[in-house]
Amino acid sequence: MIHPTAIIESGAKLGNNVKVGPYSYIGHDVVLGDNCIIESHVVIKGPSTIGAGNHIFQFASVGEACQDKKYKDEPTQLIIGDNNVIRECATIHRGTIQDQGITRIGSNNLFMAYTHVAHDAVIGSNVIFANGASVAGHVHVGDWVILAGNTGVHQFCKIGDHAFIGMYSGVNKDVPPFVTTTGTPAKPAAINTEGMKRRGFDSDEIMAVRRAYKAFYRKGYSLEEAVLSLEEDAKQFGAVKQMIDFLDTSDRGIIR
Repeated sequence: MIHPTAIIESGAKLGNNVKVGPYSYIGHDVVLGDNCIIESHVVIKGPSTIGAGNHIFQFASVGEACQDKKYKDEPTQLIIGDNNVIRECATIHRGTIQDQGITRIGSNNLFMAYTHVAHDAVIGSNVIFANGASVAGHVHVGDWVILAGNTGVHQFCKIGDHAFIGMYSGVNKDVPPFVTTTGTPAKPAAINTEGMKRRGFDSDEIMAVRRAYKAFYRKGYSLEEAVLSLEEDAKQFGAVKQMIDFLDTSDRGIIR
């Protein structure tokens, strides 16, 4: 299961049934869970803890020191969950002491070729980064988010659950849950109706999210007025409450 040309440093901890391909390197402070597949020419450094069932493809760099010029070799971490697919030439960096010191990634995500997750980012679960999509430092991405090809997300931005970031979007403000974007700078385009249907939201909840979107973006309300107009829907529909709650945690303000 371990190719003879692979380098596994003393101190690395590999779970059961782990495969490591030719010329890959695994550092001394790396933990790999059961059933991981590491293809050829992969570099994994740490401190990094990587869960079970992850598949990392050739030329990916996982757990490397970040590119923040303030970083001075502090022992920060990368923590990755289970069953992620990390494709060719993806780069995922450890955190910095200016934040929590941890870059954190959930489970069941797909990072396509040439994607980038910068220091201190927090990525949820069931997320797709299409080819070339990148998030800068301290970005938070919720669950079930899709970043289409060659999108970029500015430092400290937040992207809510079930959002869809359209191809070549340049995100410099927070994106509320369920919203789709287009353009640079990213602007709201619609509700991710198709994604909601696929994930089991019923028609009433989807319509309530449509009403919330119109209140935020189509009726000329201030955000305060929009929230007031959605009080009854927020009591009845969790998705609408989730959108309103997102506003309370937005430091950069939402895309407008």
